[in-house]
Amino acid sequence: MSNREKAIIIGGGISGKLAARVLSDFFKEVIILERDDETNGQLARKGARQGDHLHALLHAGQYGLEALFPGITETFHNNGAVKINSTKDLAWFHHGVWKLRYDGGKSTTLQSRPHLEWHIEQYIKNISNVTYLYSQNVKNLLHQQEGNRIYGVEVSTNDGNSKTLTADLIVDASGSSSLTAHFFKKLNIPIQIEKVAIGLCYVSKTFRLPKSQTRDWKIKLIYPNPPDEKIGGTISKIENDQHIVTIIGYQNSIQEKEVLKDESGFLHLANRLPKADIYNELIHAEPLSKTTVYRVPHISWKRIDKTKQLPKGLLLIGDTVCRIDPVFGQGMSIAIIEALTMQKLFKNNNDDLDKLQTTFHKKIAKILSPIWNMVITEDFRYPGVSGKKPFGLSIQQWYSKHIFLLSSKNQKVYESFIDVMNLVQSPTILLRPWIVKKVLVHRFFMKRKDN
Repeated sequence: MSNREKAIIIGGGISGKLAARVLSDFFKEVIILERDDETNGQLARKGARQGDHLHALLHAGQYGLEALFPGITETFHNNGAVKINSTKDLAWFHHGVWKLRYDGGKSTTLQSRPHLEWHIEQYIKNISNVTYLYSQNVKNLLHQQEGNRIYGVEVSTNDGNSKTLTADLIVDASGSSSLTAHFFKKLNIPIQIEKVAIGLCYVSKTFRLPKSQTRDWKIKLIYPNPPDEKIGGTISKIENDQHIVTIIGYQNSIQEKEVLKDESGFLHLANRLPKADIYNELIHAEPLSKTTVYRVPHISWKRIDKTKQLPKGLLLIGDTVCRIDPVFGQGMSIAIIEALTMQKLFKNNNDDLDKLQTTFHKKIAKILSPIWNMVITEDFRYPGVSGKKPFGLSIQQWYSKHIFLLSSKNQKVYESFIDVMNLVQSPTILLRPWIVKKVLVHRFFMKRKDN
């Protein structure tokens, strides 16, 4: 335990919980300030509007979460989460082809976000030096001009009372529309923001499917083949013998009013998918929830690592720094990797908090850079998507397209792709000579076939 007295975390979502778990080992007291009221059980929080929709914990996220919260994976499974074989139980239609299905020896856990988040929160509440405060609205950061340091927060509660809290460290884990960005404007601190407008819409509903002897999957993903197809969907088994269905549409291709006008709206939307698999499952399914809609007009990356005169005593984590395209299911796992990075830095550099702040933001930028590039390379397959395009976009898209197609017929290529998508390997492994050779040969035979 460090001699540092107190850390305050703004936001009690998944990123905030992860930060609290890490900092509880290095501060005498950790306080989580959560805007929402305390939930009574495994319910989606008002402040996490995406909570009703499909979430994924990738391999890197699953391994990292287990390292931070030993035994939590077994807790998930013992309480209803679904353990699956990552490549055998996943049916994935991607860019016009079905991925290979086989026993690759790796497992994944399927569960709703409220189920996952609630169990993490129970773990946090058993850490003696962490205090979870609900209904706390952080209105302002306390800034000391001399030394350019954040030393506390101004908070109001739902009953109208206000208070100030001071700490050695403030962590902003409040999400993409955080207070920090507005506060920087007040201090005339410019932040470079990379933004890509994708016009994404999420529509989700929970069902109970009829029993079936022929259903040989636990999760099925129907991905659109851009640029012509803009709507895709996933059906995934979760706890309590339920299935969550999330349908996504790029470039504002889903009209919310049409989906919500009656109970048949969701079924009509499912019928627009490139394959009828999900629609056919839902024809005789029992709806268990209302239809919920969540929009992501754009994704953004705040380049905190490049921000000059960043106030000391402040760390930013999760969506507060980078809101990634949620279709790829990487957000939670990125936050877990960032928390592990924070943990390692505190273990190695606990005495110099100011140096740690700079190093942390630079390290997570290195984590984010290849993921951001990989995601927007796919998003830019739609001509209407706007933003700064990555260097060599057309070449990257050409190459990755062949990787996708090879994943339907070459197990070794697919395994490499799976490792990249699950954030356990760098995208550079897809440039290994043997994979490049496979891509070139594949392209050659495709060209001959076309001729």
